[in-house]
Amino acid sequence: MSDWIIGLEGTEAGHHVATGLALLAAFLHALFGALQKGRHDPWVTRAAIDLSYGLMAAPFALFVVPWPDASLIPFFGLVWVIHVGYKLAQGYTYTLGSYTVVYPVVRGTGPLFTVLGAGVLFGEHFTPVQWLGVAMLVAGIYGLALYNLKHWQFGRDKLKPALAMAVVTGCFVALYTTTDAWGIRATPDPFTFLAWFFMIDGIAFPVLFVLFWRHRVPEGQYPALAARGVFGAFVAFFSFGAVMLATRLDQVGQAAVLRETSTVFAAAIGWLMLGERTGPRRIALMSLIALGAVVVEAGG
Repeated sequence: MSDWIIGLEGTEAGHHVATGLALLAAFLHALFGALQKGRHDPWVTRAAIDLSYGLMAAPFALFVVPWPDASLIPFFGLVWVIHVGYKLAQGYTYTLGSYTVVYPVVRGTGPLFTVLGAGVLFGEHFTPVQWLGVAMLVAGIYGLALYNLKHWQFGRDKLKPALAMAVVTGCFVALYTTTDAWGIRATPDPFTFLAWFFMIDGIAFPVLFVLFWRHRVPEGQYPALAARGVFGAFVAFFSFGAVMLATRLDQVGQAAVLRETSTVFAAAIGWLMLGERTGPRRIALMSLIALGAVVVEAGG
């Protein structure tokens, strides 16, 4: 599998595979976000998911894939810090705001900064048509934020801080996307990076759960929480893993923008799973976000 992935790098087939992986990541990431915003407390749910994928990844990291070069260990520490910061920001965001309101802002803020960061770190350059797509995407995102700021009725007292935290979380998305892309490119075997990433990323939130959040789980809810954690772990493997592989096979910025079609999936999930209403104006703005991602892909 590793040899097949490596053989696709820089090829037309690799570009097509990367596109498919980014779109898969878009759907799964919307589902992943809904899992955190659903039945259980967001902090507790995230701890269950992290514990599950950390335990699943550990045997592969320690006994199956080649170990990373010792020079990369400090980098894994940096990746761990960035992802813990992202998850803390995301948890506060989902605690403050409705999923349909905050998710598009979280996921849509990241691509602009990711594209800029990829230009600096990887020398990637977008065409004018692609920048038009980025502008459409950002216009849809902040148009949606302004519309929600004016019209959303549920939890209005927390709406402004929720949107502010969503922007902060989006900045973390850009930061982890670029650092993860650098890491998976610097590791000879891409599955080494993925296995070690999931193993170490699964440490922090279970520890925080034991120290601070155990009282948030009602009596008798541990089996349901564990099941959600295992399901979320598999979603995380394919969501985060897919987009990381996409950034190795193709442009980082382009993969990041395509992933943000997740806002359309998020609207459907928020309506079907969480009972959140989405009117025609919000759907139009979310469609503008998705259309911007399509323009970025077409203009490449």
